[in-house]
Amino acid sequence: MSFQPPDALNVALIGYGLAGAVFHGPLIDSTPGLRLTHIVTSARERIRAAHAAHPQTTVVADVQTLWQNAYQLDLAVIATPNSTHATLARAAMDAGLHVVVDKPLATCSDEARALIAYADACGRRLTVFQNRRWDNDFLTLRSLIEQGELGDVYRYESRFERWRPQPKSGWRRSGAQTAAGGILFDLGSHLIDQALQLFGPAQRVYAELDPRYSESEVDDDSFVALTHASGVRSHLWMSSLAAQPGPRLRVLGSRSAYVKYGLDPQEAALRRGERPGVRDWGIEDEGNHGWLGSERERRRIPSLPGAYLQFYARLASALRYDAALPVDPRDALRVLEIIEAARRAHDQGMPIPL
Repeated sequence: MSFQPPDALNVALIGYGLAGAVFHGPLIDSTPGLRLTHIVTSARERIRAAHAAHPQTTVVADVQTLWQNAYQLDLAVIATPNSTHATLARAAMDAGLHVVVDKPLATCSDEARALIAYADACGRRLTVFQNRRWDNDFLTLRSLIEQGELGDVYRYESRFERWRPQPKSGWRRSGAQTAAGGILFDLGSHLIDQALQLFGPAQRVYAELDPRYSESEVDDDSFVALTHASGVRSHLWMSSLAAQPGPRLRVLGSRSAYVKYGLDPQEAALRRGERPGVRDWGIEDEGNHGWLGSERERRRIPSLPGAYLQFYARLASALRYDAALPVDPRDALRVLEIIEAARRAHDQGMPIPL
């Protein structure tokens, strides 16, 4: 655990599955000005893992115990199943805490809209962990666009594809509306957010949301097309059954194109137990650098380092100095509105306006 000054903000992490153990816990621990003081988890193996990874942190089995100690805390981070996000966020705000919710913010746009209004009414800061805004490929593409290297972008293709011949079990496989399961809620939340950040609001949505595993209740292999008000068309693929993945990014512009394979290395590093702040953090192998140019004339473009730690660094500044949040919760609301529109477009088999 990194040294923290006496006035560091005290943080409680609710949930210690993949999101809590791999992302939030290590990133909070690595952020100056934040101190991870409590973890909430009840599973025996997760309790052991939390104690091992964060020996100076108090581990409690339920949120009721946490709320009783809320006077010791400043911030709650919610890394639990999607169905619990809104309820736990409200309870944390009632306890006097600011809140980070792992994406998606809620299970539907109405729930998210009410949660944002509740945060405004009670004076709490609410933000959403859209960490993929600090992926190396996203940062590199945004820089290329800002520098005019691509000219006017007219088509944006983005993919998060995996190869899992057998489905994982768990709540993400539930088809219940309140579970917000399936790959559109999971990976689509990132892809849609990135597209909106790069190219602005969408005016029209088309989608193909397909179950692929036997007796699947949710979408496993999906495609979403957005037509932005700026004129850009975004084509977004997400799949658990891509035996050979396509390019992570393929972006076409009036001057040039950018093509990038391979995922940002930060998640893999966090899974290995590495921590931000070490030398070469977020830097990928040269073989994964993207190509800029045309078929006849192109050059390698070194990827900017990924920077997940920026989310919590900016959050610490926002809470301490009343600065801007790293992610406006209204951005997450717009993502949910598009997810809902995508489901309607799939059901109707045609594009629908927003």
